[in-house]
Amino acid sequence: MNSNEEKIRAAIAEQAGEWFVTNDEGPLDARHSAELTAWFKASPVHIEEFLGVSAVARDLKQARTDPQYSVEAILARARAEDDGSVRRLWPRVIDAVRGRPFGGWSPAAMAMTACALLGVGLLLTWNLRPTEHPAASDGIPALHFETRHGEQLTQRLADNSVLHLNTDSAVSIRYSKSERLVILSSGQATFEVAHEAKRAFRVHAGPADIIDLGTKFDVRAEQGSTVVTVVEGRVAVVPTNSSQTPSRRLVELSADQQIRVTEVLWPAEPVAVDAERATAWLQRQIVFDNEPLERVAAEFNRYTAKPIEIATPALRKLRISGVFATDDTDAFVAFLRSLKGVHVEVTATRIRVSGG
Repeated sequence: MNSNEEKIRAAIAEQAGEWFVTNDEGPLDARHSAELTAWFKASPVHIEEFLGVSAVARDLKQARTDPQYSVEAILARARAEDDGSVRRLWPRVIDAVRGRPFGGWSPAAMAMTACALLGVGLLLTWNLRPTEHPAASDGIPALHFETRHGEQLTQRLADNSVLHLNTDSAVSIRYSKSERLVILSSGQATFEVAHEAKRAFRVHAGPADIIDLGTKFDVRAEQGSTVVTVVEGRVAVVPTNSSQTPSRRLVELSADQQIRVTEVLWPAEPVAVDAERATAWLQRQIVFDNEPLERVAAEFNRYTAKPIEIATPALRKLRISGVFATDDTDAFVAFLRSLKGVHVEVTATRIRVSGG
């Protein structure tokens, strides 16, 4: 598991714990119940983590009868600890219990888990360490959605906005009374935002913050940069790092405009694009107009199980045009084979393109 996957798994584990505590405090209202159902449907990993937390709670019912693991005893030991480098609460719990049979907790794991489930409110008031995620309000945990390689997802959110998630993408969503915040940690997403006058809709993606001004827009997180494309309406874009520009001046984009934000470059003006073409992935299509084969292959590789490799350097600059389905690599291979001087070899693990 790579570092990004570990972060995602840790975030899901934390959300599962938050949902468990919220549900345990009393029956969920209609809104929270709908959000929990959406959270379950988003990924089987969500269900797995929630069941794991539930199993821990089941064992704790028996542990609470042992004076050594009472809440009072655990909190007393926690207060006595003098550790300046406190790790985040839920990752510690998951580290302690993952991989153990439910009936065989060690004393350390049992004590730590009891702290998390039974004393979470008191521990948080001690302010051991600020959380890395935006604080939840109204007791509503964050929602997390992700897609695997080649997958796409469409999800209607609690505020009636619609999220479209492209391949290999992940977002976390938190709603408060004053803001609707989406964190795009990887990949690409298109947002159809339901307007609310008193709650801004903001997307944080790498070096850019995007504030909705009543619109449909696309955000793609790439290596070291973020690309924002407006399909309808307007958005405002500002750099996440205020040191990029003394005035932190925002740039407004309207329909068929695009901007690329990097860690070191803050553009003065957006560029004109065909937004429908830039978001063709919503119809599971890739559209090319006189594009180099190298770029086309890279785009296809976001979806295909067999990566396309260009073995002959001269072919990387070959310009091609066309409309292809993201899930129909065979049609693209047939197109390449129709080109003069191009040879395509398909193996069990790759698609090799060379000069013929």
